[in-house]
Amino acid sequence: MKNKRQSEILSIIEQKIVYTQEDLQNELLALGYNVTQSTVSRDIKELRLIKTHDSQGNYRYVSATKKSEDTSHYHDLFIKSVKSVDCALNNVVIKTHSGMASTACVALDDMFGNMMLGSLAGDDTIVIVTRSEMHSKILVDKINNIL
Repeated sequence: MKNKRQSEILSIIEQKIVYTQEDLQNELLALGYNVTQSTVSRDIKELRLIKTHDSQGNYRYVSATKKSEDTSHYHDLFIKSVKSVDCALNNVVIKTHSGMASTACVALDDMFGNMMLGSLAGDDTIVIVTRSEMHSKILVDKINNIL
């Protein structure tokens, strides 16, 4: 059931503009899936869906997996999203434009995932944990080199 529902989610976001988790939940309910907001939220995370602007300027859910086929897209999104990068001890903190941290974080995971223990994105801030202070400084240097 979960695989079928998640496949349906991917189909929905390909065919329609989905702005919110509630919109996605309503689409699934209309198709006969009895889902809660928390189920939709878990599916979004597992499917690695991100919110980004499409070619018409709509801020909508898209599949990060589909976008990962085009790393230049990630590079461009990241550059346009980031305002500052800094580190403290083994943590890297990245400030983004409002609403862009999640998208920038997916791009970071794609570009530098092997250098991180983990990352967490809010609305306009990303926190990355690395193995050491030295690793944080190296990651900050690499990020600054692409900005």
